[in-house]
Amino acid sequence: MFQNSFYFSLRSHMITVCPNSIVDQLRTIKKARPNVQTQTSWNAPIMWELMFDNNLYDQKYKEANTAVAITVFAVGRYLEAYLKTFLTSAEEHFMLGLPVTYFVFTDLPEQVPEITLAPQRNISIVKVEKHSRWQDISMMRMKTISELIDAVLQHKFTHVFCFDVDQIFKGRFGSEALGESVALLHAHYYKLPKYRFTYDRNPESKAYMTEGDYYYHAAIFGGTCEKVKALADYCYVNIMEDKLKNVEALWHDESHLNKYFWLNKPTKLLSPEYCWDEYIVNAEDILVKRLVWAPKDYEKLRTG
Repeated sequence: MFQNSFYFSLRSHMITVCPNSIVDQLRTIKKARPNVQTQTSWNAPIMWELMFDNNLYDQKYKEANTAVAITVFAVGRYLEAYLKTFLTSAEEHFMLGLPVTYFVFTDLPEQVPEITLAPQRNISIVKVEKHSRWQDISMMRMKTISELIDAVLQHKFTHVFCFDVDQIFKGRFGSEALGESVALLHAHYYKLPKYRFTYDRNPESKAYMTEGDYYYHAAIFGGTCEKVKALADYCYVNIMEDKLKNVEALWHDESHLNKYFWLNKPTKLLSPEYCWDEYIVNAEDILVKRLVWAPKDYEKLRTG
């Protein structure tokens, strides 16, 4: 936890530490979490429990009039299976105390469940086309996110987070996660050597990578509207270029997201606390499970 003597300043809606306290901050972080990596080679923080003071972050982002948008796609059977739990659990744990609007993209707007929202929290339902393949739903969301940022978000919100719907909030997912460009370490890969990362290895794909920093999970990404739009545009353009060549990246939009973050380093990384798979046996690093994978039945969800 940061010492009380640390001076926090707010610049472009991002919390930073004054230069004369950086060394002290890094010493404190390393002592708090000595067994995990807490900083990247380009000096971006990797957020873990014990690394931050909740109250300091919340206070500064409230003072900055921060407003957060969530995008979530609930198409086909995913709506019935996951959306209500996603929304109700987010109301218990996501960015509490800040204005939040959920943008729910679905092909079945009349079936979106009604939930009780806290003050300053809203929901907006947007009808979208249901593609015949789940892979296309996943990949084409990048175009939809970019269009939403252009039309609405950039005028009303300081930050946007994009989530997969098949997840459940279990603990605080707060303002400490906000940043200019935010990526998530994949729970299944963060301890593995790089040669085991499943980047796209097909030279014909725009997602092709021979090396990288980490393996990022596309279930969550976020940042300022400007930065998220840049990511979404990059992924969409490269997905479409692949389609013209009849090529599909190994992990679809996630492969393109990994390529983007290799070329455009994120300014903040979220540890697997922020998206944990409870089937992973070794959870010794995970002091708080902030978000967990919901149980999957892909045979039912991805047909019909």
